[in-house]
Amino acid sequence: CWYLIVFVIGALVVEAATLTISKNFRHSAKPTSIPGAIVEKYIDALEIALQFFDVKKSGKLVNNRIAWRGDSGLRDGNEENLDLSKGMYDAGDLIKFGFPMAFTQLEHAQDSLKWITDYLINAHPSANVLYVQVGDPEVDHNCWERPEAMTEKRPLVQVNMSFPGTEVAAETAAAMASASMVFKKIDFTYSSMLLMHAQQLFILADTYRGSYSVSIPQVQKYYNSTGYGDELLWAATWLYHATGKQFYLKYVTEQNGKEFASWGSPTWFSWDDKHAGTQAYFMIQRVLLSRINFFGAKDDSTSENLDLQLYRESSEAIMCALVPDSPTATSSRTESGLIWVSEWNSLQHPVASAFLAVLYSDYMLTSQTETLYCNVWTHYSMCFYSEFLKHPACIICGLADYVLGNNPMKMSYLIGYGSSYPQYAHHRGSSIPVDAKTGCRDGFKWLNSSHPNPNVAVGALVGGPFLNETYNDSRRNSMQGEPTTYNSALIVGLLSGLITSSSMVQSFA
Repeated sequence: CWYLIVFVIGALVVEAATLTISKNFRHSAKPTSIPGAIVEKYIDALEIALQFFDVKKSGKLVNNRIAWRGDSGLRDGNEENLDLSKGMYDAGDLIKFGFPMAFTQLEHAQDSLKWITDYLINAHPSANVLYVQVGDPEVDHNCWERPEAMTEKRPLVQVNMSFPGTEVAAETAAAMASASMVFKKIDFTYSSMLLMHAQQLFILADTYRGSYSVSIPQVQKYYNSTGYGDELLWAATWLYHATGKQFYLKYVTEQNGKEFASWGSPTWFSWDDKHAGTQAYFMIQRVLLSRINFFGAKDDSTSENLDLQLYRESSEAIMCALVPDSPTATSSRTESGLIWVSEWNSLQHPVASAFLAVLYSDYMLTSQTETLYCNVWTHYSMCFYSEFLKHPACIICGLADYVLGNNPMKMSYLIGYGSSYPQYAHHRGSSIPVDAKTGCRDGFKWLNSSHPNPNVAVGALVGGPFLNETYNDSRRNSMQGEPTTYNSALIVGLLSGLITSSSMVQSFA
């Protein structure tokens, strides 16, 4: 589960760090004015989505904006004399894995990110030790209770030299490296600390290679991993952006690109299938790596340039699969055009795809790339994204609009947005009244209650519709109704991209 959450750290911080990079290199960083109604809608939705990270906070809450939440997990880490009280709970459960969210344009969001990076720093007490889990999933899943009422033991799990976890260590390195870029101009000392931890964790991940699924067999039941090459490349990519050191560029190109990158085989940005998860990193990573040529990587060898071109071509193939009328467009869509891959948490794939498209559109503008070629006969100009507003199978604004209520159910899948949204989300704290005196087992009566959730999990993005675009609003329907920090991270990235100075915005002007 930590692996999933740390994976999301990279996905979420991508947006913040990408914006930071863009501002550093772009000659004209002024936002372009776009239609006011569009901007206001997405700003409102973004402000709501950001609140879910307050809903999920653990520890001694500061400036708490969620009236029904209180202090929890205050003793987490005590058994090892660590302060792991901060961080965020996973989804509808109370297992805790660090989940930083990063949206650089709001002070409150910066505080939320630091709430998590503080946790990650404390979880890495020495160079070769990383604590990767707080709580026992088996015990936790046999309880239905508010986080404030937890009394069960919450054991810690670590990876180290003897029990390696390359995926987790590399993912955490990527998260800290990218977060260091967000804090570089805000708090240079703190940024440097994050970067130091990132470099140490990368060495641990690369030197002591081994899957965390082997070292920690119990995780196989929840989020099993079948490889770690993608995480090593992901970490090295962010360390290159954060440090500018050629060592990391060589690592992702001529040293390890051929073995780990799987060039030319694009698939979904997802965590549920590890092969798809591997591609998920590269969908973003290839966009990032393809920016290097424009942003001025110096002294590149011929081999590096060839490998970077392969990353570029792979990212183009990904985008062509998302363009609805492309000759290589995916057929994995609902009748109304929503990308649909899995019945479990179905919105993760389309939201992730739209998020990547925002990043790619920003790359197109920044690098002055005017055309996306999908084959010899088919190409799209830089403004083709604006056409998605009119297209039934759109992937950026149309996807955001779909999530916010423009769908066959005529309801918002973002809780708290609009007048119609799910009332029975599969979420413990939301489902139990604040004054209820229930423990681990007797709290299940609230899971089975016929009444709507007494507490609104503002900003939660639920799993989403079935293939026929129906949604069963039931608390026991975790397949559709469980909100995850993973989904929320991506919708925050998507919405933030829609209201900033990117090519997406330029195309609306």
